[in-house]
Amino acid sequence: MRLGFALLLLGTLSLVGCGNETAGPKASDYDAAKPKILAAARARQNAAPSRPAAPASAAEEAGAQATVTSGYSYDPNEKRDPFRSFILDQARDAAEKDVGPLEQFDISQLAVVAVVWDTGVPVALVADPSGRPYLIGEGAAVGKNDGRVIKIGDGMVLVKETYVDWLGEKTTKDIEMSLAGRDKGGDLR
Repeated sequence: MRLGFALLLLGTLSLVGCGNETAGPKASDYDAAKPKILAAARARQNAAPSRPAAPASAAEEAGAQATVTSGYSYDPNEKRDPFRSFILDQARDAAEKDVGPLEQFDISQLAVVAVVWDTGVPVALVADPSGRPYLIGEGAAVGKNDGRVIKIGDGMVLVKETYVDWLGEKTTKDIEMSLAGRDKGGDLR
């Protein structure tokens, strides 16, 4: 019985509370007030700017004039855009860097064809994947990862590559490229 009475009371209250009344202003109210608001805004724009109150002392007046007459203006020329990513700048710099023909390939794609090492200036003949030969000496740039030839020896070329990880830390790795047909120890296969 009580449950039935509570449901009847709840239903009656919900019907009474759901009248056609609105809680706020209507769109027609905004349309009626719009011309007044626009007129007030135009009047504020056209009004002459008011002069600020005079400083209390001569020292404050001199300080105010010094800040106004210092005339600092920001010149963005030759400054980095603070909203540009450092990572994108590094990628763009890497793309703009002039690369030699052997820097376009990974070291694993290059093959040592011949080595002249028992001279004052050792040189090696290295072929790219298409078979095109290149003469390189110590200090030559080789590979995609800023590799440099550090030593040319009996049947091998030693390259030091520099890797940059995602934190920007540099790591170096020595890679030995051996003469085609020889293993790492220099013996014939």
